[in-house]
Parts: sequence; C-alpha cells; structure tokens
Amino acid sequence: MEHGRWGFDEASALAFAEGALGGAVSPEVDALIAQAGLLRAQPDAALALLERARAAAPRHPVPLIALYRFHFYGHRLAEARAAGEDALAVARMALGADFGDQPPADDAVRHDPAVRFYLFTLKGLAYLNLRLGALDEAQYLLGALRRLDPQDHVGGALLAQVLARHLQGDAALAQDLPPEYPLRGWSTAP
Repeated sequence: MEHGRWGFDEASALAFAEGALGGAVSPEVDALIAQAGLLRAQPDAALALLERARAAAPRHPVPLIALYRFHFYGHRLAEARAAGEDALAVARMALGADFGDQPPADDAVRHDPAVRFYLFTLKGLAYLNLRLGALDEAQYLLGALRRLDPQDHVGGALLAQVLARHLQGDAALAQDLPPEYPLRGWSTAP
C-alpha cells in the first residue's frame, strides 16, 4: 500500500492506530511483518508470516496494509481488495455506527486519521474494483466517497473521471473534456 493508493504510509497508519485504536502494533507483529519483507523471493513464506501478523492483530491497520501491499504488488488484485474491505471494516468500527450518516466536517476530512483512513480506503477499493472490472461496485464506492468528501480532498474525482471515460468510451468523452483534463474535484454532474 504505497502512499497514494490509499494515501497512507506506515506512519499514517500508526497515527490512525494511536488515535482510533489505542496503540501501535506489538513488537511481535512488527517483527513478523519485517521478516516477511525480507522474503520477497519466497512469497508463500512471506504470506504465512503476514497472515500470522494479521491473526495476532486482527483489528489493527498495519498488518492489513502489509497484506494489501503484498497482494497488490504481487498482482493479486482480488486478494488486495479483500484486505481493503477488511481495512474499511476496521476503520468503520473505529468511527462508529453513525459515521457516514452525514458527511464529516471538512477539518475531519483533512486531518482526522480515522476519517482519512476510511476515505482513502474507499478510494483504494474503488480503484481495485475498477481494475477488476467490477464497475458497478467502483461506481458505488466513488459515490460514497463523493458524498463523504465533497471537496475532493482525497482525490477520488480523478478515479470517477477514469470510470466515466471507460463507461462512455474514450472517443465520446474526449469531445466533452475541457483542455485542463484531468480535473481536480468532482464534476457538477452526479
């Protein structure tokens, strides 16, 4: 999970864990993840270590991020999506059952680690669904992201433009694009 896919690096995930979950990952889990990182040439062994880390800290974002990265960079997008869905559930639990009933305050979207983790995870899942051809799911996730981040602080609008381009066909959409495409921010059309 590189900074930019979900928008979180390890330090940001730890900030989310500190603020929303009450602490950093244990030294044992950290060691399992570090050991897995040394086994890039042995993916089965690395995956076993990452799964042990996840089992030891099932509600912590750091093992999920490690699993996501492992699967994403190994071109196992369906497995990366599953890790993203688990991360979304972790963030949702941290934010509470009422999160999303109303869009969060602009300040929370820009600065609250749990809110940002949730929004970037939505964006990452939309991207993965787009790549996997699950366009209806990608569209649904981008709609949720648009509602929760109307100012497009996490950059979901660009993915929405990619999806629209795909759905409408390159030639049809290119006729309607302004010269500054791709745009930053949501279009005026829903």
